[in-house]
Amino acid sequence: MSSLYDEPDRGEPPSEAEVRSHGSVGGKVYGLYFRSLGNCCVILSILFLVIFTQLLASCSDYWIAFWVNIEERNHNLTAAVTTEQPFNISISTTPTITETSTITNVTLEEDNFTNIPFTVDRNTSLYIFSALTLATICVTLVRSFLFFYSCTKASKRLHNHMFDSITRTTMRFFNNNSSGQILNRFSKDIGNIDEMLPGALMDCLQIGLTMLGITVVIAIVNIWLAIPTLVMTVILYTIRRFYMPTSRSIKRLEGVTRSPIYGHLNASIQGLTTIRAFQVQSLLEKEFDRHQDLHSSAFYIFNASNRAFALWLDVICLIYIGLITFSFLVLNIGNVFGGDVGLTITQCIGLTGMVQWGMRQSAELENQMTSVERVVEYTELEKEPPLESNPGKKPATSWPRNGRVEFAKVFLSYSPNEKPVLKNLYFLIEPKEKVGIVGRTGAGKSSLIAALFRLADVQGEIIIDGINTKTIGLHDLRSKISIIPQEPILFSGTVRKNLDPFDAYSDHVLWSALEEVELKDIVSDMPEKLNGKMAEGGSNFSVGQRQLICLARAIVRENKILVMDEATANVDPQTDAFIQTTIRRKFAQCTVLTIAHRLHTVMDSDKILVMGEGSVLEYNHPHLLLQNKNSTLYSMVEQTGKASAEILHKTAAENYRQKKNTSKIPVKK
Repeated sequence: MSSLYDEPDRGEPPSEAEVRSHGSVGGKVYGLYFRSLGNCCVILSILFLVIFTQLLASCSDYWIAFWVNIEERNHNLTAAVTTEQPFNISISTTPTITETSTITNVTLEEDNFTNIPFTVDRNTSLYIFSALTLATICVTLVRSFLFFYSCTKASKRLHNHMFDSITRTTMRFFNNNSSGQILNRFSKDIGNIDEMLPGALMDCLQIGLTMLGITVVIAIVNIWLAIPTLVMTVILYTIRRFYMPTSRSIKRLEGVTRSPIYGHLNASIQGLTTIRAFQVQSLLEKEFDRHQDLHSSAFYIFNASNRAFALWLDVICLIYIGLITFSFLVLNIGNVFGGDVGLTITQCIGLTGMVQWGMRQSAELENQMTSVERVVEYTELEKEPPLESNPGKKPATSWPRNGRVEFAKVFLSYSPNEKPVLKNLYFLIEPKEKVGIVGRTGAGKSSLIAALFRLADVQGEIIIDGINTKTIGLHDLRSKISIIPQEPILFSGTVRKNLDPFDAYSDHVLWSALEEVELKDIVSDMPEKLNGKMAEGGSNFSVGQRQLICLARAIVRENKILVMDEATANVDPQTDAFIQTTIRRKFAQCTVLTIAHRLHTVMDSDKILVMGEGSVLEYNHPHLLLQNKNSTLYSMVEQTGKASAEILHKTAAENYRQKKNTSKIPVKK
């Protein structure tokens, strides 16, 4: 039999290219990430520890300079007094003058040291410095542990929030976004949030406070040195402003060009058998190289721009260090201690390193925040209607009892901005009827099933046993409709979890279903039987066996409505015949809707629904439709060839006579 329907419905939305954001990362993204760190107490504790750590570090640096100044003062006083009256001076840690004839000279020397408020001995200075250093180490460890622990929690919260959003979003999202795009967010972007972002954020916080501390220390030594420091900061900030827009765009481009690599690899792994069978490995390799080259070029440009930014920062910082150093040699800025000079120069050198690294890390922070931005985009996806019904509208456990389905003025669109895919559908399926759904490519067959499961925005009424499906929760609706897809969908885990994911049925029911599809012996031979391992996609079973497992899953559910998407299209003729026989026997008391890709599978149906461009063209028993040579079904049957057409006409006529004899169908619509 020829097939006219192997292509997907054109009514379904096409996959879209991944959207790339523009501009700076918004404050909303930063706020969401900080809120993910924990409650206000956690955030305030981290902020306090970061500030307190820098305060201790700055105090340690300043105390060293103060200690050096004390030592310099003691040395100079000792040298001065010894020169005037070497025999009348008793030298101690703090020199004491005993001869009045030298007081005038010593006082002149002391005028240079009047800015030292107090003095302490050497041992006390050592103890104070050791205490400050030990306190800095302890507080730093506590700060780092709390910060990175909170970052780990934030990453988990963002991941879980994104996962919850993905599982509750509409089917339109999965139609418009490839698996590679989704995997990219859950792998690389979450990886950046796990590994790169915490370090960049900690560096920015620590470097910002360190720069502030160094600036304050330099200003305390000489207020005039704050001027070149301010000028350098303005210049570096200006360079950063020129750099960041380019860096952000390149980073986002790098993220977007990474998605096709994941998608290509995922598709290649899934279709590895077909690729090797047709020997097109070289073709797939070239396609992979094309995706990889595009991503590598973006990644290389990002690294090159980062290095260029670092080079210009180095140049500005070297000029700044030179100006500060020569200021002590060229300019007369008053008498200063050697400790103050050393402190200023070392702090300036540290400041230039901090400013340079801080600018680079602030740029890196914003670049890594694009990963948070991309994750946040997936946490704000459009959600489906509620899963559970309102308490007053929840259907009975036995619903539906009969399986009567009515479509009344049904319109379906995959997006509010798109034209309806289904247009004004109205038809009735009586209980226990077997209805085949046919139509050319793009007729809306799959969209009709999407409307039944409420996988998209549906206008109008779909009534099942007197209940409008729009008034009940999605879980209450979908759990009552079984589906056997054209391609068997199985999950890695166990046989039991594929038959009964929620552990709602006993082992007896599961074994009985497996016996119905003649898989009981195969599963019994597995070492762990029902708990036997199911490989990803069910690859440890043949295609026919996977389809039989899907059939067994439908038997276990015992729902009154069954949807089949040409379940036997990809199996051998023997399995095809067995599945058709099992369905007719086990689901004889159920309403069955079959999307037909091959006409011979539905010519013995009670009715055939012929669709075209999203509308119902014909709906009646196939034999009655074939009596009209102008009907769409007649045209489709004749296109299969003379021999096939004769068999299809004969099958429809025989079924019609049987149904008419048993009075199960009306003569007219």
